[in-house]
Amino acid sequence: MAAYCPGVSDVNPAAGRDRSFDSGWRFLRADGPGAEAPGFDDAAWRTLDVPHDWSIEDLPPREKSPVPELPVTIGEWRFQKGDEPAWKARAFDDRNWQSVMLPDTWEHHSEYTADNVYGWFRRRIEIPADCQGKDFDLLLGAIDDVDEAWLNGERIGGTGSFPPDFRSAWNVQRRYRVPAALVRGDGSDVLAVRVFDGGGNGGIHEAGIRSVRVGPFDPGQSEGGASTGHVVGGTGWYRKHFALTLAESGQLVAVRFDGVYMNADVWINGHLLGNHPYGYTGFEFDLTPYLKSAGEENVIAVRVRNEGKNSRWYSGSGIYRHTWLTVTNPIHVPTWGVSVTTPVVSQEKAVVKIASEVRNATDAEVDVVVRARVRDAKGEAVQTTESKLHLPGSQTRSVEQHVDVRAPKLWSPDSPELYSAEIEIVAAGQTLDMASTRFGIRQIEVDATNGFRLNGQMLKLKGGCLHHDNGPLGSAAIDRAEERRVELMKANGFNAIRTSHNPPSPAFLDACDRLGVLVIDEAFDCWEVGKNGQDYSVSFKGWAARDIASMVRRDRNHPSVVIWSIGNEIPEQFRAEAIAKMLREAVLSHDSTRPITQAICSDWSKGWNWDQFSDVGFKHLDIGGYNYHPEKYESDHARNPQRVMMGTESYPKDFFDYWSLVEQHPYIIGDFVWTGMDYFGESGIGHTTLSSEKDTFLKPWPWYNAWCGDIDVCGFKKPQSYYRDVVWRRSQIEMMVHTPLPNGVTEGVSSWGWPDEIRSWNWPGQEGKPLQVAVYSRCDSVRLELNGRVIGEKPVSAATKLTVRFEVPYQPGELCAVGLIGGKPVASALLRTAGEPKEIRLTADRSKIRADRNDLSYITVEIVDQSGIVVPTAAIPVRFTVTGAGELAATGSAAPNDTSSFHVPVRQSYEGRCLAILRPQGGPGQITLQAEADGLKAATIVVRTQ
Repeated sequence: MAAYCPGVSDVNPAAGRDRSFDSGWRFLRADGPGAEAPGFDDAAWRTLDVPHDWSIEDLPPREKSPVPELPVTIGEWRFQKGDEPAWKARAFDDRNWQSVMLPDTWEHHSEYTADNVYGWFRRRIEIPADCQGKDFDLLLGAIDDVDEAWLNGERIGGTGSFPPDFRSAWNVQRRYRVPAALVRGDGSDVLAVRVFDGGGNGGIHEAGIRSVRVGPFDPGQSEGGASTGHVVGGTGWYRKHFALTLAESGQLVAVRFDGVYMNADVWINGHLLGNHPYGYTGFEFDLTPYLKSAGEENVIAVRVRNEGKNSRWYSGSGIYRHTWLTVTNPIHVPTWGVSVTTPVVSQEKAVVKIASEVRNATDAEVDVVVRARVRDAKGEAVQTTESKLHLPGSQTRSVEQHVDVRAPKLWSPDSPELYSAEIEIVAAGQTLDMASTRFGIRQIEVDATNGFRLNGQMLKLKGGCLHHDNGPLGSAAIDRAEERRVELMKANGFNAIRTSHNPPSPAFLDACDRLGVLVIDEAFDCWEVGKNGQDYSVSFKGWAARDIASMVRRDRNHPSVVIWSIGNEIPEQFRAEAIAKMLREAVLSHDSTRPITQAICSDWSKGWNWDQFSDVGFKHLDIGGYNYHPEKYESDHARNPQRVMMGTESYPKDFFDYWSLVEQHPYIIGDFVWTGMDYFGESGIGHTTLSSEKDTFLKPWPWYNAWCGDIDVCGFKKPQSYYRDVVWRRSQIEMMVHTPLPNGVTEGVSSWGWPDEIRSWNWPGQEGKPLQVAVYSRCDSVRLELNGRVIGEKPVSAATKLTVRFEVPYQPGELCAVGLIGGKPVASALLRTAGEPKEIRLTADRSKIRADRNDLSYITVEIVDQSGIVVPTAAIPVRFTVTGAGELAATGSAAPNDTSSFHVPVRQSYEGRCLAILRPQGGPGQITLQAEADGLKAATIVVRTQ
């Protein structure tokens, strides 16, 4: 057989195949016609490093609107159920119609609760002087679901799609241009609006918003509106100039993107390599045929199009994950071509199975030796094995090898031990390629009798759902930001994360591996039936199998990934058995070692029966994922006793009920709250509403944060996290105080919300007035004391959901809750009234970090009194100055409706705190952060980079 001897490789394979391709990109936030051409002049473009998210960056100042704006929603309207074409006419007599005040839902103002129905609204509008004689924009607000509008009988616009091609636009702000010639201007102008409601609420439910732009927010230009946090997507271009070294000549060169949101088109030296629609899966292109000789300049160009309504949450825009240049010998292990499993696991011995693909990109056949080596966490070789492999020209072949590991260190949340597998390809004594992947030795078992077991031990999944953004950093998947989210989740009791509703970054999974957090790795939020007009449904048929392959092949060696999910709340979930089967088989074709789930919710259509149809949705799943259906666990188990179940989404305020069922039944293996951390988009779904206010599913501008997480976007605990600590037996007692309510007013808590509570005993102006104090405890009873005086004592138990409430007349000082067991104090929680704000306190999560753009230091900024107590009422602008070897990457607060720039060096504190994030500029040294505020003692902190 021919010996291999291309004679081109001076590259040392052991030095690494993957080179970071993150630095030195040039960026344009606009369309750049012709920018794919290598000779295009990009000298004026901004130079930056990726990961990069342009949607979190400040928008340029808005040009003055060319036409006036007229909001018309607020006020008295006439309303009529039904649908008649004649109702649009200006002269139509609507005096017998119902008088209603808007904005509001028609379920509320008219008790119109039917679905798939029409309704009409009419009103006369006054045309102000600045609109008369000119074209103007009529701001009609948000309408659920579909509308069309007429002024004086002439149609001026419509949004959404009426039946039979119904497509909702329930959260889109309506802005319709009115020609000056259409306006009478004498008080007799009549606006008529036809509305169709497919389900849920209906009507004109949100007032129009005048043009406003602050930081990254522009509610008028945001395609996704409140769903995506009022940010702006659009089109952006990236270009990178690079040259190969002489040693790289004759090698195969590929570029890999860990994630681009979205619709990425990639060119090299003017040659179109292809398009990748999905924003959450990695992809790779071979550059080799189009590269220039060593030393000559190559240009890679990437066009990114985040256009239309394509997401239900904040997605970010751009090359928001890492990029890599992979340089290999023509005979090599392809990207993601190694699969490591552990079919035998015990304390005494583990068998590691390594399945490796080897590609021969030459025309000649060749014999190679595949050498597999397992190393422990210290890098010491455990065992090596070799296999011979014959490779025909232009073919890929696989080899399977087994390595025994004696007395293995098993991977688990308590002991996340990692090994690595090295694959070396050798021909004629020469190492051609070397690939390495980390893995963990662990065993997964799951059934309805014994539940979920890791290494033979039952483990209940204490889970939280996470979207992919990093708060003030947007979606930029900087390594430390991804790691910190995992650290925060584990530090607050979670042992599992569901990556909703898309595959996460590799850096996120690396952190889960290192820190010992289990992962449900989820593929899609929709299949063929979309939830938004331009979402993944438009690409599903052509791309689903490829994106499944990308997710599973990339992530299958991560020990943290224990379950694959093929979808979330799929509209056709009970009518698409063939698709579910296809996706299951696609997953199993790349990895058969993990169970498969899907998050099942109530059907999207009406007139269905759970017991009749839901089994179709669960048919191809190893674990049934239930979104918000704990009441179905026991009845479904009686009907399907072999079904394993888990709560893939649950409401925070009902957590005790969910977790009690998890603890009671082995077939319910865990629960994943929506959500573990706050995120941008789905604005305000975790809100509370006073009875004097109108309630909506999403909160309107200026809300941009979902506000439903246990942990806020800065990483601080929220009340529901303290309650979870008690339910999970991490704390014996916790205490909260409810924000005072006006007399006669009650509070409504959204499904994803929590009562408006805070850990504070600072309530100026409430002296002598009763405040509601909530105490969470697993003790027998709770005694409440104010300034040493007993207020009362109450029993607490499962019957009270581990919660007791007291009415306490406010008096500054110390409020203490004492937990009693058998009449004896065993635990306490204390709230102390803070004094006036005196100074700023800065605390770094780490004072020494790597001199690397992928590291960060998170600085907690607190407003404290003279005794060092945080002042929870402090809402004070803090100004920042950074000097030295770093920069201010972002600032933020937990406030869900503080729409400020994340990149100016000032941030107003919320509940006495805010956050500053420092990022190294790449060299060793020190970064100095100074924080100042009017009337307060300033603070300085130093972070060293090395």
